[in-house]
Amino acid sequence: MSSGVNGGMNGGGGMSRQSGRAPARIRGHALWYAHFLHRLSGVGLALFLPLHFWVLSLALTNVAALDGFLAFTELPMVKLAEFGLVFLLAVHLFGGLRLMALEWLPWPAPHKTLAAGTLAVSAFLSGIFFLQAI
Repeated sequence: MSSGVNGGMNGGGGMSRQSGRAPARIRGHALWYAHFLHRLSGVGLALFLPLHFWVLSLALTNVAALDGFLAFTELPMVKLAEFGLVFLLAVHLFGGLRLMALEWLPWPAPHKTLAAGTLAVSAFLSGIFFLQAI
């Protein structure tokens, strides 16, 4: 039996040393989903950045290509992708604020409610953006 920093087999809340994955009892918890969604949104935003920088470079170097790209953004699938992007941004923003509050503020027990609230606010804000875009 291990009793290392991460809790090992003695019931600590850390990662399993054998698989590198969180135990099943943690993976089913709402805060684990908030953590996972925060990581996933960060990866999604990081993957979007090269495309964003490329489009910004078109504004400086090739105005005709930029106009073509902007016409492409009027397609319904692109509008849906923009909704997803704004959703990822809102999830990442509110997830980061939740994490900072967890570290810096004294918190009572209802963390699940706050995690669900950040997801609901993210969905609401990205939905408003999507409705204005169509």
